[in-house]
Amino acid sequence: MKIRRHYLALRRSFPAISEHTPFEATTQELANLLDCTHRNMVLLLKRMQQEEWLSWEPRRGRGNRSALTFLASKEQIALLEAQEMMQKQDLHSALELLQQAEDSPLLRDQFQEWLSGQFGFHSEVLGKRRTDILRFPLPQTIFSLDPAAIHYTGESHLVNQLFDGLVRIDPKGEQILPHLAHAWEVNESRTRWTFYLRKGIMFHHGRELDSSDVKYSLERLKRLAPQGLYSWVYSNIVAMDTPDDTTIRIQLSERNEAFLPFLTTNRASIVPQDACDAAGDHFGDRPIGTGPFRFAGNEQGVWILEAFTAYFQGRAFLDRVEVWTVTGDTSQDNHAELQSFQVMHNARLSDVAAERWQQVRQSGMTCKFITVNEQKKGLLANPAMRAAVDLAIDRAGLLQLLSGDVIEGVDSFWLQDEETSHNKASQSLEEIKMRLADAGYNGEPLILATIPQYAADAHMIKQVCANSGVEIEISLIGAEQFKGQARMSADFLLFAVMLDEHRELRLIDLFKSMQQHASPETDSMLESSIQLILSEPNARARIAIFQAIEAELKSRHSLMFLYRKHLKTAFHHSVRGIALESLGWVRFRDIWFT
Repeated sequence: MKIRRHYLALRRSFPAISEHTPFEATTQELANLLDCTHRNMVLLLKRMQQEEWLSWEPRRGRGNRSALTFLASKEQIALLEAQEMMQKQDLHSALELLQQAEDSPLLRDQFQEWLSGQFGFHSEVLGKRRTDILRFPLPQTIFSLDPAAIHYTGESHLVNQLFDGLVRIDPKGEQILPHLAHAWEVNESRTRWTFYLRKGIMFHHGRELDSSDVKYSLERLKRLAPQGLYSWVYSNIVAMDTPDDTTIRIQLSERNEAFLPFLTTNRASIVPQDACDAAGDHFGDRPIGTGPFRFAGNEQGVWILEAFTAYFQGRAFLDRVEVWTVTGDTSQDNHAELQSFQVMHNARLSDVAAERWQQVRQSGMTCKFITVNEQKKGLLANPAMRAAVDLAIDRAGLLQLLSGDVIEGVDSFWLQDEETSHNKASQSLEEIKMRLADAGYNGEPLILATIPQYAADAHMIKQVCANSGVEIEISLIGAEQFKGQARMSADFLLFAVMLDEHRELRLIDLFKSMQQHASPETDSMLESSIQLILSEPNARARIAIFQAIEAELKSRHSLMFLYRKHLKTAFHHSVRGIALESLGWVRFRDIWFT
């Protein structure tokens, strides 16, 4: 409402005047503040009096000044304005308005309390028809919903709702199951794969999927993301042909046991050729897939998904999902939000709140660690220095800074939950400093590079290292630039990897990334080991190779584990149908409410 913005501008012009304290002013002085005419100012004052925001006592005659009394605080009016913006799904304007009130924590707290009540399950009844809506807060910006261009977990989660792949994997990562393809076969050399598609699968824009879409999707991925996630898998595709509309044959340059698991990831989502060609670079803004939800629009940070009634595995129970990309202070988890929102990912609950919520510890976890840039001619080229710095990173101190029941020490990518996690022998501060001195360390700063999302972790590492006498400089590099040469000036790098059902794919991707900054000896070891993994059909044998890689990197102190974070989902007792998908997010298709 424009009148509120006028009042806010007027109220902010007199910051020293408190509410219910009359002061003198002229109509023309107020008009000058709002850059409007005398006539319009009179109308505005009359309207503001009707709203009971102020009291205005005009006094006529030369030299007489009128009396103005503010009755409504700027926080009260700003809250009303922000609420109306949010109800119109104009998140950006509402948050921008709140940012202008940085000096008012009360306003932010009041807004967050109100906002939390907007999330969760809502049911609207029109006649006999009930529409079930889930509003889902996402503390991230969504840049694209194109499977070939996504980078962040929030984007990945939404892509899982909109698209399907040829095959899918069970949550434990043990079995690959049919999906868009009802069957497949492979030749003896395991280089030629044939997939047979289900009939009658529809895209959201009304066309039936056929084998040419599968061929186009994989060709498009190679073209748009030649260096993207898992590109080392799909770059091995040398030929594809479609003998009929439900059959596709894919020829690989060499055997690759990661190929079928790759097809279960959302990178390998199937897209419609006609819609992609028509949308060009904007397909990620208007995505079309075959998934249980279709994209219905995006306005001012609200991404709307609607149930796809023709979904081949059955219609979702929910009718609509609204994903609100709320960023800034309003995205912080707090008790008020948990009271009103029925599903929360990775939420930390107080003891009181935990009694009212059911919690599921997800199978996946995030593991954070440091790798050394072995190509840099510097202090860490010395193995003794790497060993000393590894000791200088006080893991116990780091865990104390992090806190939380979901965070633990870790010493391997393959630890099971019941196993003992990080058991690095503790040494006194004096012993650590002595080892650093023996290795030739004289207090020179070491550069730790990471992406902006891990800045908090980097600063905690800097803090615990400072206690041991090691000075750290932090270099933050954007996610895309971090993949290239920008990180090569750092001494070591802070990474994270999600250990979920795609663990093998993610670790191979990690080790291939490490090859970029490995010594020739380490690079050769990684390359030969990865080739062994990709040609090994036995899962246990592959794990043994992974563990051998890890042991070698740890012995060189090229890989320094920090901690792991278990992922939890908390949900209200009214929620039914909770099932977790990749990355531990809840599948919207299965959710229903009592």
